[in-house]
Formats: sequence, C-alpha cells, structure tokens
Amino acid sequence: MNELLTKVLDAHGGLERWRSYNKVEATIVAGGGFFALKGVLMDADPRRLTVSLHEERSSLTNFGAADQRTMFTPDRIGIEKLDGTIVAERFAPKDSFAGHQMHTPWDPLHLAYFNSEALWTYLATPFAFAMDGVRVEEAEPWQEGKETWRVLRVYFPGSIGTHCEVQDFFFDEKCELRRHDYSVNIAGGFPAAQLMLEYTEANGMRLPSKRRAFTRGPDRRPILDMLMVSMEISDVAFS
Repeated sequence: MNELLTKVLDAHGGLERWRSYNKVEATIVAGGGFFALKGVLMDADPRRLTVSLHEERSSLTNFGAADQRTMFTPDRIGIEKLDGTIVAERFAPKDSFAGHQMHTPWDPLHLAYFNSEALWTYLATPFAFAMDGVRVEEAEPWQEGKETWRVLRVYFPGSIGTHCEVQDFFFDEKCELRRHDYSVNIAGGFPAAQLMLEYTEANGMRLPSKRRAFTRGPDRRPILDMLMVSMEISDVAFS
C-alpha cells in the first residue's frame, strides 16, 4: 500500500477498525449557492444520512418531505416514503446529466443523485481509497502558507459514482484532510476546491465535520467569494 495512504488511514482510525464496521450514520446540514444555480431548494433542515462502508450505497431522510428518503446506488437513484413506497426513481442516473452545464436546471432526482454520490464520497474518505479498483499515487506537494501539504491523487473506477474519476486530496503534517479538489462532471465539469475546517471523532474513527466547497481558479486556489456548498456533519455513529 502507498506509504502516505497508510499514514492517512491510521490517522483516521485505522483500516482494521474501519473494516469492523458496516455503516456510518450522521446528521447533515447543507447550504451554499450551487443549489440556487440548479433551481432546487436546499434548506437548512437537518437530514439523517446512512452510508454503507464496503459498497456504494446510501440513504438520506427528510428529502422533499419529512416522511421521504433517498435510496442510492450508482445504478439507481430513488425517492421513496419511509414505508418503501416509491415516489420517483431513475436507473443509470448519471446518464441523465448528459450535456448539463452549471446553470442547467435539476429535478428532484438529479439533486438526490448529487447529494448521494457526494456524501458517500465524503463519509467514505479516505478508506474508499483502499477499495478494489481504486488506485492512488502521491502527487507534488502543495505549499499552503508556511505549511506543506502532501497530496494523494486518487483514480476512481467508472463503477463508482463520484464527482469525477481523478481527484486530489491534501493532507497536513498530522495526515488530516485539509482540502479536496475535483471537477463536478454532472454540472459541466467546473473545478472545485473543498476546504475542511474541523474534525470530529466517533467510535474511534476521525473525519472532517465542516466542509466548504468553492469554485477553483486557474491558479488552483479556491475563489473564496464563490461558496458553492457548505456542509455541517454531526452526531456521527459507526456500527
């Protein structure tokens, strides 16, 4: 295994402990200007997220109504009642974004898919990097003020639903995640830089609890007056 990846996994709770759990649950509060660009509402109501750790599967409650939830895999996105009654569903959901640009309007299933693939990526980081089919390499380090951040470049297979196939993750001297760079392929491929502000610990696992995603300029730095997505993660539980 890559030397930096080994250190990163250890700093976030360790691969052995991760493998002993099957899922993680967390309360999510999201906002930011990106959702208005897509013509969809993302209010500040808390939503409960459940993420499977060893396959790409997730569910988000209070989606569109208090008695509704999303059900996500890369091959299908669904919105259903809590009793399992299907409200709407779409198979091969990634295909529905063909030709989309940043201002292309979304329907509820588009929003459900984006939320699901993004949140699975965030909650599974960095342990998803050790999954079958995922390849990592250390890229050129990044100088952030007086700090030098090491960078893992991660190549995701097409079978995983995520922002894009190649993403960069920046780690400080404690091997904590400080920044995440990617392109939002389902919205025209605009470049984004996501910053991590605080960490939380739950059941021996550690992960960022505050995330802020900005558009990324040609100098590779986040444009701080263009906040696209904000995210607060709390009440985390692994089981």
